[in-house]
Order: sequence, then C-alpha cells, then structure tokens
Amino acid sequence: MTNNISDNWKLADITMKSRLIVGTARFPSVQTMLDSLEESETEMVTVALRRVSVNQEENNLYNIFIQKGFKLLPNTAGCFTVRDAILTAELARESLGTSLIKLEVIADENTLFPDGENLLIAAKELVKKGFLVLPYTNDDPVLSLKLEDIGCVAVMPLGAPIGSGLGIRNPHNIEIIRSRVKVPVIVDAGVGTASDAALALELGCDAVLLNSAISRAQDPIKMAAAMKHGVIAGRKAFLAGRIPKKFYADPSSSFEGRIDSKS
Repeated sequence: MTNNISDNWKLADITMKSRLIVGTARFPSVQTMLDSLEESETEMVTVALRRVSVNQEENNLYNIFIQKGFKLLPNTAGCFTVRDAILTAELARESLGTSLIKLEVIADENTLFPDGENLLIAAKELVKKGFLVLPYTNDDPVLSLKLEDIGCVAVMPLGAPIGSGLGIRNPHNIEIIRSRVKVPVIVDAGVGTASDAALALELGCDAVLLNSAISRAQDPIKMAAAMKHGVIAGRKAFLAGRIPKKFYADPSSSFEGRIDSKS
C-alpha cells in the first residue's frame, strides 16, 4: 500500500503512512468492503468483535485482514456501560492478539453521543490493564485533556453524531483539542464526504476514522478513493499553511502601473 503522503505518523508504537482508518461494517458485500479498503489505501481497519472470529476457516474476516496486511483496531461498539466496554475489550485482546482498543461508551441510543463520565472510568481501568486506548469522545477539549492525562494513546473527538454525515460541526473545538493535547487526534464519526476528511486534516488532526461515509455511499469504492485523496489534500494544505482570513479583498496583482483613463 502506498500513497503520496511523505510524512508518517505514529499511533502508540505503530508507524503509518495512511492517515485514513476505515471501519468494516454495513458494506453491501464483503467483496465491496475489501475493494473499498484497497482503494482507500488504509493500513488500519476497525472491527467489532462480534463480526470477526479467530478460527480455522480460510475465508473468515480475521484471516483475510491479516493476510492483506491490515492492522486491526477492535472497538467496543454498542457498549452502554463501563462493565460491558471493559469485558468487550478484554475479549478482543484475547481473541485478536492486540492491546489496541477503540473505546466507546455510549450514553443513549438516539444520539449515540459518548458518555464522558463513564468513558473516563472505563479508559482509566483499561489503561491500568495494559490496553492502548483510543477513546471515542465528545469534541470537548477539557475531556480530551483528561483522557490524555490518564494515559490514552490518542483522542478521537466526534465531528458529528455517528452515521449522520453532517461533517465537522465545531471546527473551533477540534482546533483547540489539537493545540492542547500531545497525543494523536483522530476525528471519528460524522464525516460524510471527502471535503469533511480534508477539513479534519487541515485543522491539524493526525488522521480520520470513518465507516458509514464509505460503506453507505452510492458507490463505496469511488468514495474510498475520494477519502484517500481528501486526507492527502488536507494534510498537504496544513503543512503548506493557509493564507490568513481577511475582512476585505486583498488583490493578488499590484495597483502600481495600472491603466487610468481619467489621467
């Protein structure tokens, strides 16, 4: 897998080129999922424990992901309590052989917003147990700092509610989070199209994690390609440094030497 980004980034002890992490749920078919992952040039995929199993079947998803060289990021999707999240994380580590965990502790079924209070409790416990925790959190700079302080290896603020496709609703908060925490910042949830992914990288985030924006697109494979180029463009724009925003126009050509019919 290759792409045009020259600067690598590091997540815990993993170094990657791609700044796009892709989920594996709700694709029209397994083949569409695999083709989309290949087109996206991602190096890491998220998996829910209930969707993968480690057994001797040649074509199970776990074996396919490993054979294709993907790094696995199991998640605790669908967990509403600290106890369920910790148990799911422990099962994932035992089954998949990785201490990486995307930690979700959801507050309610309607908004699917993170439960900040219980997220902190679960994250602290998992860090003590030796997990490399990536918490899915609200776009709250204070909460993000607390998650970093307890030992999380990244923070993953939402751009908008899960699956909403609304894009980044509060870019200012994301910028504050990026300016204050030292661990990687990964925008997670709410991305709808390539410009949303580009914006996340333009704001200085290290990566974007998305699923529905690709899997539920009319053409998932084409959208995967668009997302790949979106994060590349956003990262390059961030490194290049955008021009300052101004209230009035600022001409690109000088007025000196212009034609003046009145003279």
